[in-house]
Formats: sequence, C-alpha cells, structure tokens
Amino acid sequence: MGRIIAIANQKGGVGKTTTAINLSACLAEKGQKVLAIDMDPQGNMSSGLGLDKNSVEKTIYDMIIGEAEVEEVLQRETIENLDILPANVDLSAAEIELIGVEEKEYIVRNSIQKIRDNYDYVVIDCPPSLSMLTINAMTTADSVLVPIQCEYYALEGLSQLIHTVELVKERLNPTLEIEGVVFTMYDARTNLSLQVVENVKDNLQQNIYKTIIPRNIRLAEAPSYGMPINQYDAKSAGADSYMRLADEVISRGEE
Repeated sequence: MGRIIAIANQKGGVGKTTTAINLSACLAEKGQKVLAIDMDPQGNMSSGLGLDKNSVEKTIYDMIIGEAEVEEVLQRETIENLDILPANVDLSAAEIELIGVEEKEYIVRNSIQKIRDNYDYVVIDCPPSLSMLTINAMTTADSVLVPIQCEYYALEGLSQLIHTVELVKERLNPTLEIEGVVFTMYDARTNLSLQVVENVKDNLQQNIYKTIIPRNIRLAEAPSYGMPINQYDAKSAGADSYMRLADEVISRGEE
C-alpha cells in the first residue's frame, strides 16, 4: 500500500514545489513506484516533471468535479517509475465548484484509494494556501512534509499550518501525521541560515530531516527545462541533497 505524503506550506516561495518534483523523481530513480499528484492550480509540478500542462486532455480538475475517472487523468511513466496526475489553471475553479457538494473534503481521497496499491509512494504538491484543495490533500495523505526556507520569517505561518494539520487529524483524517520539516534554500555563506535552523530545532517539537537543501543555481534552472534535478544535473549539490532526502524518506517508512 502506497505511502502518501502531502508537501505543504501556505507560505509561497519556500521550495515546496521544488521539493515535490525532486523528491518524486529521486524516489523513482531509486526504483520506487511513484505517483505525483499536482494539486496546485499553477501546475508547476506537472511542467517541472516534463508535461505540457496546457495540452493534457484531462487534469485532476476533471476528476474532482466528477467528469473523469482517476485512470483517465493518469499520465503514465512520464519518467521511469513515475506517473502524474497533472493540474493547470482550471483547478482554480474547483473551490467554487465544490460549494455545497457533500463529503467534498474526501473527493480526492476516494479516487486515490482505487489506485494507491499500485504505488510505493504518492507525493502531493499542495497549493500555497490553506484551501479546500489543501484539505483534500491532507485527508488523502498519511503525513505532511513541510519545507521551510532558511530565512528570518521561517517560523511565521508554521504554527498555523501545524494547527490546520491538527484540525484535519481531529475531524477528518485521524491517521494524519506530520512527516517532518525539511530546510530549503540554505546558504552556507550566511549566519542567518544557520540561526534559522537552530531556532526551528529549539522551538519545534517536530521531526526534522537531516538533509538540508542548499540554495543552488542548477536547482533553480531545472524546471524551465521541464526536468527534475537528478536528470538535469545529476552531479549538482541540489541533486545530491534530494537523493539523500529520498533515502531518508524511504528509511523512515521502513521504521
């Protein structure tokens, strides 16, 4: 049965989609069967994994509004071992379409249950807001992985996210856990990055991944070529760190 990880932080620009793309691709490279679910209307996870998000026939939006089955939306083996449920700007209308729909918090979960056994890992890229789409991702997921940028306001908004996770756990998905926190955009040249890491470790009663994702030019370039970092530049510091993060995720699943 696939382990489902939602990657969430309602703050934009924290490396959330970068983490969703590259963790998915690195898990796939390690021989895991992976499903990447794009639940952000920006569709950057879809395009970052090599799909033309605007030319796909069906997206997760069609699945959410009941116009397509999950199998019809699946883009298979976009990369070896990696399937995608793509999204594009259409998804931004889903919130409105869901008003008044019964059990609307579970729409995505009910579809994914049919196929989760085909995968080792399901990685969901959430939108940068605490919306109904994010709630759907959290009712589907087993755990939430939170990327935190190494900057001064890192902790701001984090307590709100943790509160949301706890509410979802209490009311909608009793098995939901916080997978842990991963630091992104770490700049070894600044004291600030180090202070942020220390501050979060001191203040957060959460699991913190050992792997820290550096600020890396190649990592920033890769999405514009529609490639994850392990394909774009396998020898870069960014690729090395996401491969190590994938190892940590796998070993945590085996505990």
